[in-house]
Amino acid sequence: MVRPQQTQSQVTAVSEVSSEDLLARPVGANWTSYNGDYTGRRYSNLREINVTNAAQLRAAWVFHPGNSHSLEVTPVVVDGVMYVTSSNDVFALDARTGRTVWHYQRPVSSGLLDDAAAHKNRGVALWGHFVYVETDDAHLLCLDARSGGLRWDVEYADKVKHYGATSAPLVVKGTVIVGTSGGDSGVRGFLDAYDATTGKLKWRFWTIPGPGEFGSSSWRGDAYLHGGGTTWMPGTYDPELNTLYWTTSNPAPDFVGDSRPGDDLYTDCVLALNPDTGELKWYFQFTPHDLFDYDASETPVLADVKQSGTVQRLLIQANRNGFFYILDRVNGKFIQATPFVEKLNWAKGIDASGRPIVSGRIPTTEGSLICPGINGATNWFSPSYNPDTRLFYVMALETCNQYFANPQPFVQGQTYYGTGTKLPPDEHAQKILLALSVADGKPVWRYPQTGQGRSWGGTLTTAGGLVFFADDSGSLEAVDAANGRALWHFNTGQEMRASPMTYEVDGVQHVAVAAGSDVFSFALPR
Repeated sequence: MVRPQQTQSQVTAVSEVSSEDLLARPVGANWTSYNGDYTGRRYSNLREINVTNAAQLRAAWVFHPGNSHSLEVTPVVVDGVMYVTSSNDVFALDARTGRTVWHYQRPVSSGLLDDAAAHKNRGVALWGHFVYVETDDAHLLCLDARSGGLRWDVEYADKVKHYGATSAPLVVKGTVIVGTSGGDSGVRGFLDAYDATTGKLKWRFWTIPGPGEFGSSSWRGDAYLHGGGTTWMPGTYDPELNTLYWTTSNPAPDFVGDSRPGDDLYTDCVLALNPDTGELKWYFQFTPHDLFDYDASETPVLADVKQSGTVQRLLIQANRNGFFYILDRVNGKFIQATPFVEKLNWAKGIDASGRPIVSGRIPTTEGSLICPGINGATNWFSPSYNPDTRLFYVMALETCNQYFANPQPFVQGQTYYGTGTKLPPDEHAQKILLALSVADGKPVWRYPQTGQGRSWGGTLTTAGGLVFFADDSGSLEAVDAANGRALWHFNTGQEMRASPMTYEVDGVQHVAVAAGSDVFSFALPR
């Protein structure tokens, strides 16, 4: 159901988003997709808000969408219209004031497991006059961007098998690319591509190989049907290489690997795919035979860095397993990996080929202390990369967990973990904003957080020399991108599980973030 445009709002959602608009790099007035542009850098060339005036930022407006107490959406803004989601609802807002232009409503689904059962949604994709959104039960919807009217609805996974969806789609060359959640519910992961106009399937890439296919040796019998490897966060894209980079989740069952010996491809990987055909160009696996729930779903950031007179096309990822990776994104060649947290004992290091040198610590019946813990050294919340400072900004988590293993068969309708984890009574989790050097992988500065390590907010960096981030005490903060000097904060009073973005409308730069059940937009006073 669609609610019509509110009175007094002078903005109408009539702009058309072209493929050229989506290719803009870096973003400026518009924030055209989940990560801003295809690189995943979350870097904007806006500079009205900068190190000299950030302390003057004020709340411009607050929007309460309802239907969720814990928003994970990143707003998308084009030509003064903001698009946000809350569960299965989609809103078009006047980005100057937060007034509703239109509202598409769809009931939340029943019978879901795990993350999908929480009805999480991270936002929309735009192309032409269309808005694309994934629903909790893995439908891809195409809405009219001018009115919110439903144009088509494609069910791309079966919720009865406990697939779900929590991501934002990505549009590349007139193709909408979507993934699934449900890796801990015993599903077989895949990535789908649909014609953006008709909704017809163009290709599907299964992340768990079938019998006889390369990489299938880990999956005995029908284990491949429940192997996990889901694709529950958006990917990135290099138009010059015509390569799509998408990451995969952990294998299932999580903590017991007897039923899946070997590397368990293509779990915990970054996949380089041809977006026209779905053909695999190369892959890199961060955590082979993962026993720790170390999803590789953190953003694969694309950066061009000049080293010794040569421009390197890099793929950068701060991985949940505690290592900061640099790859050659042309061919997937491993360049380096360095630890970015101190609490790390599952591996002793990374060898010259990029494989972990494991320590031998694994989940046991009695319990084993393993670091990083179940939430990882970082997680899905967004990092950012500033080409001016050549620093990578990520929210890191220092923590350990007791891991327990108890083999259990797959049962339809139940999560497929193989037991679980506990937080030791004397363990104190600590969140830290890190600025990492791409040159050597080492921290340049650290900004420790006050809190219990429960925040799930990400980062944004700008040409104004700033890093914005959702901190561990419920505040949106701004620091100097060069040295981490604190400049401004605003306490939202709510736990944050989303990443900030920035846009410009009528010549005014705004910074927006979802916090708890609200969307906040900030600007300098006029």
